Amino acid sequence: MTITSSQQRPSPISATVDFDADGVQHGFLKLPISTDESAWGAVMIPVTVVKNGDGPTALLTGGNHGDEYEGITSLLKLSSTLKAEDVTGRVIIVPCMNTPAVMAGKRTSPMDKGNLNRSFPGDPNGGVTSQIADYFTRVLVPMSDVVLDLHSGGRTLDILPFGASHVLDDKSQQQAALEGAKAFGAPHAMVMFELDAEKLFDTACERQGKVFVATELGGGGTSTPESIAITERGVRNFLIHYGLTEGEVEMPAGGQTYLDMPDASCYVQSQHSGVLELLVALGDTVTKGQTLAYVYDMTRSGTEPVAYKAERDGILMARRAPSLINMGDTLAVIADVVERLEA
Repeated sequence: MTITSSQQRPSPISATVDFDADGVQHGFLKLPISTDESAWGAVMIPVTVVKNGDGPTALLTGGNHGDEYEGITSLLKLSSTLKAEDVTGRVIIVPCMNTPAVMAGKRTSPMDKGNLNRSFPGDPNGGVTSQIADYFTRVLVPMSDVVLDLHSGGRTLDILPFGASHVLDDKSQQQAALEGAKAFGAPHAMVMFELDAEKLFDTACERQGKVFVATELGGGGTSTPESIAITERGVRNFLIHYGLTEGEVEMPAGGQTYLDMPDASCYVQSQHSGVLELLVALGDTVTKGQTLAYVYDMTRSGTEPVAYKAERDGILMARRAPSLINMGDTLAVIADVVERLEA
């Protein structure tokens, strides 16, 4: 028997903030846990709520994966600077969605090995990660109008900075998200193809009719002055674009490039393990059949490397960051450059 959300027990997570109160509040989403180190403990997920009267609600999230620092850093900074008088409506800031993963500096949670962005819609009776996903699905997303989820490549990928939306059945919803992805003001805006979208936060939001914008903002398990500047500008632009704060949207000085990922052929995945030699750099133009990389067998010398070729024309928009590679790892992602993006 399938259990619907209305039949599930309430989330075990409680908030120390009042989401309906005006002003600025800093607090926690508290998830009870019992571990060897803390018998009656809690996972404490930081949250800031900035509210000023009636208006739309924006949910801003970082740390969906714990090794993606652009969103975490920018939202921590925003949480200490955003004032109620600057806002029309409500801004909910969660800089470290998967707090256990963030504290460990890993993509997944050390508590249950859970990948939060592959755990939605979640389960209030599941593990820690699934319970966090459930709270967002049933509590925070329903109270939101627009959602911005800040990602980057983490330790294993380096990615051109972009704002992204997805192809949706509801074209008005798709267009609203697409305009937000453009207005984010990263050097690139994209319609993104996901290899498996079923358990993503993106999908949990979109299925509730919310306007959802995702980003990728660098990677390599670090941040740079440039990537933080792009992220901070993008968050400001997002709030301005959707009417929560005043100001003018600031686009990149060099203009914005539009990218499209139509299908799975954009992803180049390794069928071998070894050491990776990439022959092209991020942002380089590539052509179908061009050799992108070699993978060398490290178990013996004197063997020819395996060549990996592009299956389409486009630009290299993402690459594997570590040189060590295993079977199944994505080594490159190619996107089409297009003149316009439309729903």
